[in-house]
Amino acid sequence: MTFKVLISDPLSEEGIQPLQEAKEVEVTINTGLKPDELKAIIGEYDALLVRSQTKVTRDIIEKASNLKIIGRAGVGVDNIDLDAATEHGVIVVNAPDGNTNSAAEHTMAMIMSLARNIPQAYYALKNQRWDRKKYVGVELKNKTLGIVGLGRIGAEVASRAKGQRMNVVAYDPFLTEEKADEMGIGYGTLDEVLQQADFITVHTPLLKETHHIINRDAFAKMKDGVRIVNCARGGIIDEDALFDAIVSGKVAGAGLDVFEEEPITDHKLLELTEVIATPHLGASTVEAQESVAIDVSQDVVNFLTGGGIARNPVNLSSVPKEVMKKIEPYFHLAEKMGAFLSYLTKAAIEEINIYYSGELADLEVSPLSRNTVKGLLKRHLGDHVNEVNAAFLAEKKGITIKEHKTSKTKGFTNLLTVTVQTKNGVRRVAGTLLNGLGPRIVKVDQYSVDVVPEGHLIFVSHKDQPGVIGRVGSLLAEQDINIATMQVGRSDVGGDAIMMLTVDRHVEEAGLQQLTELVDINAVTAIDL
Repeated sequence: MTFKVLISDPLSEEGIQPLQEAKEVEVTINTGLKPDELKAIIGEYDALLVRSQTKVTRDIIEKASNLKIIGRAGVGVDNIDLDAATEHGVIVVNAPDGNTNSAAEHTMAMIMSLARNIPQAYYALKNQRWDRKKYVGVELKNKTLGIVGLGRIGAEVASRAKGQRMNVVAYDPFLTEEKADEMGIGYGTLDEVLQQADFITVHTPLLKETHHIINRDAFAKMKDGVRIVNCARGGIIDEDALFDAIVSGKVAGAGLDVFEEEPITDHKLLELTEVIATPHLGASTVEAQESVAIDVSQDVVNFLTGGGIARNPVNLSSVPKEVMKKIEPYFHLAEKMGAFLSYLTKAAIEEINIYYSGELADLEVSPLSRNTVKGLLKRHLGDHVNEVNAAFLAEKKGITIKEHKTSKTKGFTNLLTVTVQTKNGVRRVAGTLLNGLGPRIVKVDQYSVDVVPEGHLIFVSHKDQPGVIGRVGSLLAEQDINIATMQVGRSDVGGDAIMMLTVDRHVEEAGLQQLTELVDINAVTAIDL
């Protein structure tokens, strides 16, 4: 059998060699297609390879009657409708590791250039100025590099910085002290990293939680004369706050490969001599372009000719229809329970235990486990976490995942329980589907509740004392926040207790702080599901 593969974006010749050498694969290169042109021919092909230019929309996927796999030669899959691909049984693969080395090297180039004023000195020399005294730099040796986000690229940067005899301290929501010790680097909270670092580099995805994570408050916590680098995503650093911090002298220099709006050539940061910048070149090397193309080409060949196995899938793989019919109703619940726990868990996760009770114990539940882990990780790692790669990403973070099955359901036909182990202890949530009512969270830690896992929730830990509930309600009323539902639970009279509130809108940080300061309140957590 011959499989037909369409390459619709320019890829390196070396990169597509695995496809061209495969005997069962017929390759067509047709770049620059307009959407209607692609729709007209896509039905002929078993596989489609793209970079970022081709937009693989739902309309195109619906016309792709023979399409089995879409390969993205790169990391991001923003140009591919993953939901439509999954619905039509099309697996999507990418190349998550191909640009790691190039991005890490670019980051180190930025750090070194900042330290020694290389671009500024070169520009001066080009303009016939011999300014040796003006461009005196600093050594990297014995300086502290603070890394915010220790994924693949962040870890590579840490290794290279150690080679320059820098001290490295890192913050990552999934970094533990033990893992940091193994890597030979320091471990700290975000504030501790900002306070200790002479150089700071960011390597997080751009999420709600990381948007402007380096803001005015963050700059205020840094050392005077700090230097900062962003080769990750525009929007992680508040560019207005960075501008003011440089002008004030707080920040000695910044190296930027990304901006909030791209492409851009007219930006006030570019007017500052303390800023060096490149036009999003982190992955722009010959080797990276070849590497991502080779990785995705090999994955497509393996999938088409090797029994449907892909190394780097980014959407849900197929499961038997009879199994899917039984477990699919629990997908939403599993993800929401994972997301719920991600808000309650403040320290790095070490172990995830997932317990299946009742009829679920007799089924293949690994897709549910992946959905649960996806919910736990997505808040910190972003949309590239999915049902298929969640377990892999958890493993890369040093997180152990365990499944347990039992016929005992404790009063429910089926019960799904998830526990998360951190250095601070264990947090637990249990959920089920109620006939005619849908998904419910029925237990949080040791407290029984009945909560729909949707919308805006406030989880309050407090002392079981008269008046606490009233004070919370009154303060929310002052903030014009309406309470839709309330669940309460307590361990014993006068002891520890909880409130679970469903409210009509998100509670801002200032409002949460006011709640925390109320008498007899232990902790308050806003949960957005």
